[in-house]
Order: sequence, then structure tokens, then C-alpha cells
Amino acid sequence: MTAPTIAVGNGRATLRRNFWHGVWRVLKRKPSRMAGMVIVLGFAFMGIFGPLFYPDPLPRDTANLYAAPSWEHLFGTDFEGTDVLALVVTGSSYVLLSAVITAVITVVLGTGIGLFAGFRRGRWDTVLMRITDMKLTIPGLPLLLVLSTIWKFGSAIEMGLVLGLLGWGGVARAVRSQTLSLRERGFIEAARGLGLSTTHIIGRELLPSMAPFIAMNMLIAVTGAVYAQVGLFFLGVLPFEANNWGVMLNLAVFGGGAMSSPAALPYLMAPLLAILLLTLGIVLAVDAMDEIFNPRLREE
Repeated sequence: MTAPTIAVGNGRATLRRNFWHGVWRVLKRKPSRMAGMVIVLGFAFMGIFGPLFYPDPLPRDTANLYAAPSWEHLFGTDFEGTDVLALVVTGSSYVLLSAVITAVITVVLGTGIGLFAGFRRGRWDTVLMRITDMKLTIPGLPLLLVLSTIWKFGSAIEMGLVLGLLGWGGVARAVRSQTLSLRERGFIEAARGLGLSTTHIIGRELLPSMAPFIAMNMLIAVTGAVYAQVGLFFLGVLPFEANNWGVMLNLAVFGGGAMSSPAALPYLMAPLLAILLLTLGIVLAVDAMDEIFNPRLREE
């Protein structure tokens, strides 16, 4: 290995080390940010490994219908005698996986189209923005109603794919606006003057500058996807082919009488608390990321 290669490798290692040291300092400065990251990582662990701790299907105890919270059942049981905490944990996989898939598709499509349209301008900008505007005019709920007649959405991948394809328009518009402001900066002018390719300028110059904006949009897209799918299942728009928090809410309200019977309230409150806690964790994580990626805030 040559000396310049070793020097470049050491330089990158130093940059990575300094970055993670900076992340640690930002998180330590406010305990709430640390709490947010712990909550988000906790939900990620629950979604990936949680179902492994429970048998499939979940056991039912017909002698304990709507049992009150206890050490054996922390959130009580549902109308079939199934542990509510187990339902929340096993149902998190569908919700979180589909939310992550939605966020990835939304951010990748929206960022790619917004960056390219904003940088190239001209005909490319016109065509891509007209496509984006057409996409924004498509009503999501009626389309999902039609799709639900032929698609059961039993898989989180299917749900994430549909929500992602319906949700990238706003991100594309926002990224294009950011790109238009960045493309006139000096370092982009210098890159164009050097004759660097469009791919290089977008990938190496524009994209890193927009990393914090993109990362925050991804986290916001996760919460949006959770609200959307839980709301659709709660309203009964989609068939109950999978166990998730929206199905729990629907069954608790419309089938379990949670609005009239106090015994069924834990069945209603458990998924609501999970959604609120996940949202709180993401909001706190976004606050930390804002300072991590914003040099002006770090200096303050």
C-alpha cells in the first residue's frame, strides 16, 4: 500500500471518528435527545426481534377476557383473552417495516427527482415537475379504496410500496427548492467551471450538502406512514389480513366497545401509547440531527 493511500485512509478514519465524537457531544448536551434516540432504537429492536419472543399464533385464554392489567398481562387482555402487550409487540413489525419502506421510497424518489430537476433546469425541470404536480393531484384515499378491492395489503412490503409511491411528490418539490438555492453557490459554480459531470456534482457536491434535510424528511416520512396506515386500518378501509396497531384500534373501538366499557380501555390505549411514544422519539431524534448536521447550531 502506498503512502498517499495510507494518508487518505487515515484522513477518512479521522473524519469518521470526529463525526461520531460530535454526535456523542450533541446527544449528551440534552438528555431529551438521548432519550429520543433510545426510544427510536428501542422500537427498531421491538419491530425486528420482538415477534421472536412470542409464539405464532398468540395463545388465547378464554377464561380471562378483558383481564385487567397485572404482572402477568401488563396491558391486560383483549376480547379473545390474548395478551395486549404481545399484540402491540408483534403488530409493530408490520407498522415499522412498512413505514421504513415508505420512507425509503419517498426519500429516494423525491430526492432523486428534485435534485435532478433543480440542477438541470430547462426541459428536464419542466417535465419532471409536471409529473410531480400530476402525482400530487392524485387523491390517495380514493385510490387506496380502489386498490383494497383487489389487494389485501397483508404484507408490510405491499403497504410500504403503495404509500411510498403515493408520498414522494412533496419531498421532490422541497428538494428542488433547496437545490435551486444551492446551485448558485460558489462551490457548485466552481464544479461546473471545472467541467465535472452532472452525476459527480449531484452525487458529490449537492447530495452531501442536503444530507441533513433528507435525513429529517426520512424520519418525518416514517411518522407520516405510521399515521396513514394506522388510520386506514382503523377506519376499516383496508381488509384485516395482518396484525398491526390499526387493526387493534379498530377492533377495540368498533368490536370491543372500548368507548363504552372501561374494561376494554387498555386494549385501545396500548397501541395509542406506542404511536405517541414512537412519534416523541422521532421528534427528539430530529432535534438532535438538526444540530448534528447544522454547523451554525453546533457553533452556538
